[in-house]
Amino acid sequence: MQWAATFFDWLRHRARVRQWEPNLTLGRRGEDLAHRFLRRQGYIIVARNYRLAAGDAEVDIIGWDGDALAFVEVKSRSNEDFGPPDRAIDARKRSHMLRVAREYTRKSNTPWERVRFDVVAVVMRKRPEVRLLKGEWAA
Repeated sequence: MQWAATFFDWLRHRARVRQWEPNLTLGRRGEDLAHRFLRRQGYIIVARNYRLAAGDAEVDIIGWDGDALAFVEVKSRSNEDFGPPDRAIDARKRSHMLRVAREYTRKSNTPWERVRFDVVAVVMRKRPEVRLLKGEWAA
């Protein structure tokens, strides 16, 4: 069954390449790979590309990892010439994720103590490399 999911991911990616800008295609492919990777790690995904009502802040993936609610930023790069993908997360992005987490936990009645911020770094080599960095920063 894993081969079917991989095949359909590839088909989706090929369609996007024809229609989207290259950087958007790379980012969405990375998010698809991260989503599948997190599910294999046992995460229960509850939302993808969750945005605030104002539309000015977004989190790539929200999922339960055991009793922790993880807000996950996915960073994808075609190579690591300028460092690992996760180094591209700046204070502004962390602030946006924090705002989204506050709203989401309020709406879902999730205790703040259960919140964690994770990063998935994806490097698009011949065979993509996916790394999970749990608890990358504190709220």
